[in-house]
Amino acid sequence: MQSYRLSLLACLLIASALQAQDPGFQPARLPTNQPQTVQAPASNGGDEVRSAGLINSMEQLDNTTQLQPDYQISFRILEDRSEPIRLRVQDSGDIQAPHVGLVRAAGRTCRDLAFAVKKELEKSYYQSATVIIAIDVIPRPYGSAVAGGGGGTFVRPGMEFFTIFGQVMRQGKYELPLDEDVTISQAILRAGGPAQFANLNKVKLIRKTPQGNKAVQVNVEAIMKNGALERDIYIRNNDVLIISEKTVNF
Repeated sequence: MQSYRLSLLACLLIASALQAQDPGFQPARLPTNQPQTVQAPASNGGDEVRSAGLINSMEQLDNTTQLQPDYQISFRILEDRSEPIRLRVQDSGDIQAPHVGLVRAAGRTCRDLAFAVKKELEKSYYQSATVIIAIDVIPRPYGSAVAGGGGGTFVRPGMEFFTIFGQVMRQGKYELPLDEDVTISQAILRAGGPAQFANLNKVKLIRKTPQGNKAVQVNVEAIMKNGALERDIYIRNNDVLIISEKTVNF
């Protein structure tokens, strides 16, 4: 017993000496049964919010947070009995809603947007539609707000656009995705498709070049109806499409 006490005292003296020489030295400690706290990794995309898969009534939809460009939302129609799909609010402020096409989302709450989509769906596709929309990801801002943009709209570096005028369902300026190519026929479809009197035989594409504006005439009728895909030109940044009206002779 005396020998054990002497050995223990010697160990303590050695540990004290080492700690005096190296302030960072810590004597070994016996393990405890207390659990360690692990910090959850931070989200790279933004703050996670309730998904549309957890909501079953339009009355439960958020009616306070206004959607902004680059928000990621989940979307589903209860009558379809399918899983929610992920949509992104485009830099133009629109979403590409199933069965409906482009719908203005920026500045609206999830509930406002859902009722707007519901109204459009019930015009042609559903007798009664229950639309569920929820925010999945709120992004961190990319830069300063657009002057006069309203609602804190943020500019994403490098974003590109094309513009459509004339005989389409929704004229305007549209976001050109950076990760995919868009052709003339696809651009017209993104604008809601051709209007009733659109002259698709002579669609004009105007493109800015170092030598000035260049205009090309494209027969989109042949592309859409006859499958002449070799004529379907890719859209580029700042391109302008003009769809004229058919000349009707009585």
